[in-house]
Amino acid sequence: MQPSAHPSQPEAFRLWREAQDTQVRTRLGGVFYLLAWLLLWGFAGAPGQLLLAGILLSLLFAGLWLLRLLHRLPDAHDQASLRHWLDSHWRLIFATALAWGLTHAAALQLAVFADSRLIATLSTVAFSTAMAFNFAMRKRRAIIAMTLLYLPGLLVLWLNRAEQLASLVTLACYLGYLLLALSRSHREYHTTLDLELQLLEQQARLQQLSHSDSLTQLGNRHLFNNRFPQLLEQARSHQRPLSLVLLDLDFFKQVNDRHGHLTGDACLQCFADCLRRHFRRDNDLLLRLGGEEFAVLLPDTPQEQAVSQAEQLRQYLSSEGLQVHGQPLALTTSIGVGGYDPQQDDDAEAFFRRVDQALYAAKHNGRNCLARA
Repeated sequence: MQPSAHPSQPEAFRLWREAQDTQVRTRLGGVFYLLAWLLLWGFAGAPGQLLLAGILLSLLFAGLWLLRLLHRLPDAHDQASLRHWLDSHWRLIFATALAWGLTHAAALQLAVFADSRLIATLSTVAFSTAMAFNFAMRKRRAIIAMTLLYLPGLLVLWLNRAEQLASLVTLACYLGYLLLALSRSHREYHTTLDLELQLLEQQARLQQLSHSDSLTQLGNRHLFNNRFPQLLEQARSHQRPLSLVLLDLDFFKQVNDRHGHLTGDACLQCFADCLRRHFRRDNDLLLRLGGEEFAVLLPDTPQEQAVSQAEQLRQYLSSEGLQVHGQPLALTTSIGVGGYDPQQDDDAEAFFRRVDQALYAAKHNGRNCLARA
């Protein structure tokens, strides 16, 4: 399962998984109710006398099956949409269970079904067994559905207990077993779901670690290499602007030499915070490419706007420096800025090379300045 295919929030994921499992397990279930009715009707003593009832019940079970097939999962994976889908789908399950429960009761009561009522009883046992083992995700609802399947037939057997006592006791005992099995299946389902959630959370954490710089919590070079070509392709396809800002801290080696690597690390963290304050949109992608080199990808941002933002950052840093461990630290940065140009940039590598050359020009021109690509 791909990470993007499911909701990220645990409660929404539980509902999504339950809805997925419910849909898969009911997709073919409806056809067996229809098949059981056709067998019950076909092997009755006089099926021709039941022509109208046979056709109507065939249409009923076929219609309920068709409604299950047509009831597709919502595109939205929010909790409200998933709960609404589950509630609606369970109503279809209840309707089918009640229809069969009444059919079973009629087969036990009416003499015309004397030759085929065993089909009805065995089908009821099969349907209730499937309910206990396949729909244990909602224990109470499964009990309601099993009751709808079983209760009408048990009532008829009770009314005729003088002749049907053995069948009544046998079905009642089996129902008790199914309720115990349902409880166990319910626990196992949710235990498995908890394990799946834990696995997905671990995968998400590992993915986050693989795409994040552990020191600054910005994106890393791996994320840059993945997202940069994607963003460029989006800009090309939709004819939208895309800007790239490359930044290099000036004479950062001197910070490490004079103050030590712990201060150097704290300086990088403070600079990352400074980047976050100046590039604050949700779709701005801030990255540490390595060492003291940083990058900002700005979708839907023309080059002049990117230049303005980057220049504000440069001026702020030049005048204010950074506060590292509560102490002021003078620091400047050299910046290269470029906007995607389809006439010049055949691919992401060409675009990056052009902006990197601008960064090199800024450093060559004395540092603490900005150069346009």
